[in-house]
Amino acid sequence: MIKRENYLKQIRPLIGNDQIKVLTGIRRGGKSVMLEHIREELIRQGVSPERFIAYNFEEMRNLPLRKAESLFHAVAERMAQIDGKAYLFFDEIQEVRGCEEFIENLQKSYDCEIFLAGSCSDVPAGSFVRFKIFPFSFAEFKEMYIQLYPGAPENEIFVRFFQLGGMPALGSLRMEEDASKLYLKDLFGSLVLQDIVRRNEIRDVELLERVIGFVFAHPGTSLSANYISGQFKKEGRITARETILNYLEYGVKASLFYRIPRHDLKRDKLLTVGDKFYLADHGIREAVFGGQIKEINMILENIVLLELLRRGYRVTAGLTGSSAIDFVCERGDSRIYIQVAYILASPQIEEQEFGAYDAVRDHYPKYVLSMDETDLSQKGIRHRNIRDFLVDPSW
Repeated sequence: MIKRENYLKQIRPLIGNDQIKVLTGIRRGGKSVMLEHIREELIRQGVSPERFIAYNFEEMRNLPLRKAESLFHAVAERMAQIDGKAYLFFDEIQEVRGCEEFIENLQKSYDCEIFLAGSCSDVPAGSFVRFKIFPFSFAEFKEMYIQLYPGAPENEIFVRFFQLGGMPALGSLRMEEDASKLYLKDLFGSLVLQDIVRRNEIRDVELLERVIGFVFAHPGTSLSANYISGQFKKEGRITARETILNYLEYGVKASLFYRIPRHDLKRDKLLTVGDKFYLADHGIREAVFGGQIKEINMILENIVLLELLRRGYRVTAGLTGSSAIDFVCERGDSRIYIQVAYILASPQIEEQEFGAYDAVRDHYPKYVLSMDETDLSQKGIRHRNIRDFLVDPSW
């Protein structure tokens, strides 16, 4: 098991306070294991496991507890057996009808600390702090791969990561391509059906799948409901703009993809249309839709974006008049700019990537990331190898 210390570092200082800790992220992205890690951390701090109450609402035995009233009675019975503070762990809490009122009543009624996990971003809570749990980073994937195949070269590991993505369960399949892709296809179907169709009572499943497929075909592309509707119209299908907007929002709430707003750097203003969408896991795209090798630059950009989000950056897509900056990354008072390319194979491509910064007049650090092994830094703009960036935690 890979110990995800980067998340524990965020959670550990908050253990012991009254805030509800909420773990969100894509289905099967590692939230349940993080709840296990938190329990292990509490035991190390001297808390007896007898104070733990845990439910996973995807388990068949807990189906009768998906109503808030039934669950409250079940928890109350167990709380009566605990002398002092209890620690409550609810996995896939969004499956419980009336869960918001249930959580509120728990806090009012008992001395307890509550940890929630859910695959939908609108998991309810009162006084809460939210932690986004992502699939494995390249560094975590590399650690798992080396456990399975000691001595594997980094190039081989990165190729496999590029093909399969970072869903944690791939380790149990030994990263074998056919088995992994079959798992990812099944996961995609489950995610769409359970976290989007059933949750939002969608009737036109075929249209939903087409909208999701459109996003998966164009990661990192500026999309709008009007644009997608126009593309469908060319194929003879008339689709309401509001329906497409809703379907995009459902995908974001299910953590299937991320919405990145565009940032007009000259006016220092966020634009309200043309957001970019990136995938929660690029391996799902390859398993379900294929074509990764034809879209290398697009997938590398997606990989870098996820790493920036893992590291706590607020990310926007920069515009400077006629040029665009892939990522404007802010954390606290700091800012960095990042351009992503596959290979800087010609002077023209170099000029395109480095020249994108010509209109950016501030003194924040500027980077170009590519798969080139040679340092091509120029004009005060640093060049970094993408693999080196992904395993360097100092950024």
